[in-house]
Amino acid sequence: MNFLIDKLIIFITCFSVFIYNVNDIYRVTSILIVIFFSAINSYLDNSKVTNVIFIFFLCLCFYNSSFLFFMPLMSYDLFLNKTKYLSFLLIIPLSTLHISILSKFLIITFIFISYILKSRSSSLDSLKKDYYDLKDTSKELSIKFEKNSKELLEKQDYEVKLATLKERNRIARDIHDNVGHLLSRSILQIGAAIIINKNEELNLNLNLIKDTLNEAMNSIRNSVHDLHDDSIDLQIEIQKLINNFSFCTVNFNYNIISSLDQKLKYTFITIIKEAFANIIKHSNATKVEIYLNEHPAFYQLIVKDNGSNITYNKDNGIGLQNIRDRVTALNGSLNISVNDGFRIFISIPKL
Repeated sequence: MNFLIDKLIIFITCFSVFIYNVNDIYRVTSILIVIFFSAINSYLDNSKVTNVIFIFFLCLCFYNSSFLFFMPLMSYDLFLNKTKYLSFLLIIPLSTLHISILSKFLIITFIFISYILKSRSSSLDSLKKDYYDLKDTSKELSIKFEKNSKELLEKQDYEVKLATLKERNRIARDIHDNVGHLLSRSILQIGAAIIINKNEELNLNLNLIKDTLNEAMNSIRNSVHDLHDDSIDLQIEIQKLINNFSFCTVNFNYNIISSLDQKLKYTFITIIKEAFANIIKHSNATKVEIYLNEHPAFYQLIVKDNGSNITYNKDNGIGLQNIRDRVTALNGSLNISVNDGFRIFISIPKL
């Protein structure tokens, strides 16, 4: 936009001098030709085209000296180009053609002003470009920083969750190894005392103590199982299965946010185990993909490979029947496809 404003200013200046000094029937034609040439230079913005037009314009100056008054406008596009030294050719028509000294002075002055305007506009354009480049770079760095911060927070959350699960496992193991063994020994000792003792009244009290210890033992056993089940991280457990699966490469995509029920966790783990076993036995796949996604109303598990020559009979196969039974127990749906590789598609509704 700055270049167009500059050219408009130069044109008006040249036009005012041109009207004052030229008064023939061709002056309208000269103005139209100059406007046409200047418009082509602005539209194409090509140095070769600018050079050709400039040389052709110099030839027109020798044909009709009235074109000399528009030299500042035509030289504007030539300044700061790689071939800017062509502008020295302006000396030839200015020194050879007969126009008044005042007109020559004004033309030279306007050429100098044209150069200043072009330099100013080029500098502004360069600064504007640098500004937008800096703005884009800063925005890109900001997005990258936000992404890194998000990944760092997710990693921290994951490490905290992993540490929590390990601590739960440790607590469950300590309770099982220490308190559980003490209670078991106490129950055995009470049982032995009941057998040895012949006092019915004392045996009644010992049986009450034994029942209390059994109740405590069952309570601790349930608590230990609950701690252990809560400490199972589905993503980690599936990743362990993948790490131990050396038949072919596996791509795993885990997109679950909610906390899953232990029965659902074991179902997904068992299904993936069965799928891996079937791939090893019946597939010539070189790649397996696992998708575990959470949707507003259901969970989705997809296991597919790129095997070929796959035959599938829904009435045969204990592994596939086990998968079907587990999905049915959770009111889910199962689809199996052999088109373009073997594919298991499972959806289980949320409770």
